[in-house]
Amino acid sequence: MTASFTEGPSDPTVQPVPASVVEKVDAADTTLHNPRRAVLSLGSNLGNRLETLQGAIDALEDTPGVRVKAVSPVYETEPWGVEPGSQPSYFNAVVILKTTLPPSSLLERAHAVEEAFHRVREERWGARTLDVDIVAYADVVSEDPKLTLPHPRAHERAFVLAPWHDVEPGARLPGRGSVAELLDTVTVEGVAPRKDLELRLPE
Repeated sequence: MTASFTEGPSDPTVQPVPASVVEKVDAADTTLHNPRRAVLSLGSNLGNRLETLQGAIDALEDTPGVRVKAVSPVYETEPWGVEPGSQPSYFNAVVILKTTLPPSSLLERAHAVEEAFHRVREERWGARTLDVDIVAYADVVSEDPKLTLPHPRAHERAFVLAPWHDVEPGARLPGRGSVAELLDTVTVEGVAPRKDLELRLPE
């Protein structure tokens, strides 16, 4: 099932991040003391979707106490939970962060970034310029209704699991297990890699 997402070393969209880039990002971590790792899912289906996702990544990097470590390939996804054809398709991606912010503060920043891109919360599953979800924060498992960790539906969403697996093949979703194994259990219908598009790590 995952063959369409894992085409081996010849696929440039899933190549490991170059060592020089890793070193640069790691050097930036000297400004963070005892950072925690977080995984965020980004989505957009209104306006200039790619530009919005890149803007969100840059805004996260500009947040004190946050460093963007990795950015996944872009996927195009049919909207979740609505009638087919009733909304434009989404562009989705996953970013890996190192952060000293606690989960509640990271959530506040995620909402602020959404608002900066004119996110409107009028209906569940509604179209949106930007969606920023915290998928996982370190190994935290929490039933807090304000921020359930890990994200309660991440394990069943190919548009989260596929890009996350691309950028971090050995990843595990706390309390759920291997991302690769979870990806094998979900349908990938309507979730397609966009190899013609690319998001970049902030400079």
